[in-house]
Amino acid sequence: MTQSLTEFRKLTDAEQYFQFFQLPYDQQLVNVNRLHILKKFSQLMAEIDTNFPSDSDDEKLERYKDALIDSYNLFITSSGVEQKLFKVFKEKPKNVVLLSELES
Repeated sequence: MTQSLTEFRKLTDAEQYFQFFQLPYDQQLVNVNRLHILKKFSQLMAEIDTNFPSDSDDEKLERYKDALIDSYNLFITSSGVEQKLFKVFKEKPKNVVLLSELES
């Protein structure tokens, strides 16, 4: 069965993306990093859409598949805090002095 971009656009869950591309994944890793994987995947898809607007559906799906693999693999060795994909990780907390800011 050939996958279509129309079918792809109906997907909503991380597991559905992995199943669509027939990729193996560790459920535990996805459970812990679900939002981070999906956020990174979304960013990479936006780059693909911008940089390769004239790709055929098959080419685009192949690039999306690679982007999902890259997004997943990133969180095998890294964490959401390290990647700072969400605004909450980028902002400095108010009324907090970090140990690194203290001088001896």
